[in-house]
Amino acid sequence: MTRRLRRLLALPTLALVVGLAPGEGTAADRTKVDQATRRVEQGAKQIGRGDIGPGFKEMFTGIGHTIVEGAKFSGKTIAEFFEKSSDG
Repeated sequence: MTRRLRRLLALPTLALVVGLAPGEGTAADRTKVDQATRRVEQGAKQIGRGDIGPGFKEMFTGIGHTIVEGAKFSGKTIAEFFEKSSDG
């Protein structure tokens, strides 16, 4: 795999991970989001070492899990925000 192709794949992956990163000060549990993000990183590292097939599988599975868990986390965070704002 060429460097240019790796770079093209790494940029959208990085943007996705940064875009799904939650803000500070939230009480919701983000361990599942962090675990999914680690799967993306592990897949990217495998691709960098030349294990293209398993690396892509791991990376795209991690991206899917990151999206799902990030959406769940965001929903919980938004719900907590509205609960706090309606209390006082």
